[in-house]
Amino acid sequence: MGVECLLDTGPLVAILDRSQESHDRCVEVLEGITGAMLTTEAVLTEATHLLSGLKDGPGLCLEFVLGGGAVLVPATPASLRRSQALVRKYCDVPMDFADATLVTLAKETRIAKVFTLDRRGFSVYRFLGRRPFEVVP
Repeated sequence: MGVECLLDTGPLVAILDRSQESHDRCVEVLEGITGAMLTTEAVLTEATHLLSGLKDGPGLCLEFVLGGGAVLVPATPASLRRSQALVRKYCDVPMDFADATLVTLAKETRIAKVFTLDRRGFSVYRFLGRRPFEVVP
């Protein structure tokens, strides 16, 4: 099974929190994904924070990753430097650190598909020159 896409914070939170407006749509998309999803420590941190108001929300988030729902790709000094440069480059959007780590990961893996609710940001961000992202849903 190959890697199908990158996973952003919004869908991760929506999948685990049934009260989210986009829960049903994100679960539907998740069920259609046949390959692995990659995510970053920054996305996981952001999601556990956003789920802290949900009973065992952070635990559910960690269980999702530990159970194979997504593959966690750790940061390296080189990826952190690239993420820093991206946050500066896209300061007018603005780009948060979690998004920067996903754009960096896209460059490293050449994966253009991102499962995100942030259409505004990911429609502007580019990687590998001027290559746009394929945003799902």
